[in-house]
Amino acid sequence: MAFGSLLGGIVTLVGTSPNVIVARVREELTGEPFGMFDFAPVGIVIALAGCAFLAVGYRLLPEDRRGAASLDAALDIKDYVTEARVGEKSTVAGKSVADLRKLGADEVDIISIMRGEKLLPAPLPDATFRSGDVLLLRGESDALERVVAEGELDLVGKDRKERKVTETGNEATERVSEAVIAPGSVLVGHTAGYLDLHARHGVNVLAISRSGERLKDRLRDIRLRSGDVVVVQGAEDLLPETLADLGLLPLANRPVALGSTRRAWTTGVILLGTVAALAFSLAAVPIVFFAAAVSLIACGALPLRDAYSNVEAPILVMLAALIPVSDSLRSTGATDVFAGFLANIGSSLPGWASVGLILIAAMAVTPFLNNAATVLVMAPIGAGFATQLGYRPDAFLMAVAIGAACDFLTPIGHQCNTLVMGPGGYRFSDYARLGAPLSVLVILLAVPAILIVFPLR
Repeated sequence: MAFGSLLGGIVTLVGTSPNVIVARVREELTGEPFGMFDFAPVGIVIALAGCAFLAVGYRLLPEDRRGAASLDAALDIKDYVTEARVGEKSTVAGKSVADLRKLGADEVDIISIMRGEKLLPAPLPDATFRSGDVLLLRGESDALERVVAEGELDLVGKDRKERKVTETGNEATERVSEAVIAPGSVLVGHTAGYLDLHARHGVNVLAISRSGERLKDRLRDIRLRSGDVVVVQGAEDLLPETLADLGLLPLANRPVALGSTRRAWTTGVILLGTVAALAFSLAAVPIVFFAAAVSLIACGALPLRDAYSNVEAPILVMLAALIPVSDSLRSTGATDVFAGFLANIGSSLPGWASVGLILIAAMAVTPFLNNAATVLVMAPIGAGFATQLGYRPDAFLMAVAIGAACDFLTPIGHQCNTLVMGPGGYRFSDYARLGAPLSVLVILLAVPAILIVFPLR
């Protein structure tokens, strides 16, 4: 998966950061950057061949690798019970239970349908849903959320208004959390409906799970016990204090899909708009991406808290430091020195070998500098190398981009490789086992493809 991500990233301008940076370098050198799909002719050839190799080459990896287990694996909560209402705009209104299962509800049990004061337990597959029906559903949190989202259902209780202003004076931010009912909790022995938790404490109970027992009653009628796990929703600033007051012990800080705000369509629209803006060169890449990030936060598709937590500060500092270093290498003539050294070697080589030399050099440097940093350093050197040999710089810049993006030998050259190391249980040497032959394949295909698309003269 990691190697496939790297191969796919070289197809477009925005697929990977080296492409964006090398386009900036080309603009500074020639006055025109690479376009959105200038990488595609070379990238598609490499990506297709690389994926074909991976389809059979994975056998080079040892079979005894076992991924590191996360804390979430210990929290195997499968039987949450929740309520969802069929609204007027719901896609399941007028459809049957069998139709809902086609939406991915095989992992979710429909315990009953409440229609007004009438209860329809264990509905048959041909039972149809009507607007206003309340469905009692049981399953894992992710599966429940998927059914609620695809069926455009409304979680009962989620639409209750939160406190608009918290005790700190800020606008209330919604948060969903899992918690277990501790012995001595004020909830033990009572029902959520009797306690009226929303009116008294400002929280909504969205789902309940009880180990060893299949709950069949409505959420408001379930008499809570010590050890029950509940999904609660409330204002982020107030929720920790409220959980303590109620005797609820929050579980590990893991994402809870059920009850979270669904903005998939918003994200999709912004993504398509970003790609279209870049494809038609409506604005520079940094401006387009910054506008997309601001739009995601402004529309609520990405909480500001998550945006800050996912900022890779060390990477930003390193790139910010290397950009002036890259400029200094060019302004002081250091790139000409390196380029001259390479030109002495490349003067006796044919053009295709010179392009291959730059490609291999970029591949070799990436594990030590990070792929984006490699482009900042190698792109000016590659362009200077081409100039001293009397060639156009495009092929050499493309070789730098491909070489920097295709680090298959180590887990540290690209974040994709690092991310799968723990879950896959891989060792450092495993990357070279599969990556070395893949790197050779990339070199053999990239050099002729680059020269066909970007002639040297």
